[in-house]
Amino acid sequence: MKTELTCISCPLGCAMTAEYEAGANGVIADTVKVTGSGCARGVLYAKDEVAAPKRTVTTTLKRSGGGTVSVKTAAPVPKAEIFAALAKLKGIEIAPPVRIGQALVKEVSAGIDIVATEEIDT
Repeated sequence: MKTELTCISCPLGCAMTAEYEAGANGVIADTVKVTGSGCARGVLYAKDEVAAPKRTVTTTLKRSGGGTVSVKTAAPVPKAEIFAALAKLKGIEIAPPVRIGQALVKEVSAGIDIVATEEIDT
């Protein structure tokens, strides 16, 4: 199989092609060959994207007293688990103070926490 990708590892946005074999359980990881990448990070991105795509999830949580707190996953989560991770956040309300990087919700997906991306003092 063949997939055309645009790398998102850096601002260059290299146009890459990933060629691979697919088995009954998905992409056979050691068969992925990448062309068009300007660096090793691009090759790793392409291999991950065709074999097991992941995304960083960003959203907001309710803040006690009104308003919201912007948050994200501490690491990318498997693409297939995004909606399940978001469902775990429903109804959660965060009380200040909040610091950037503070884990606000533990393990929304395979050991990955939700962390604050802004500071709130009151």
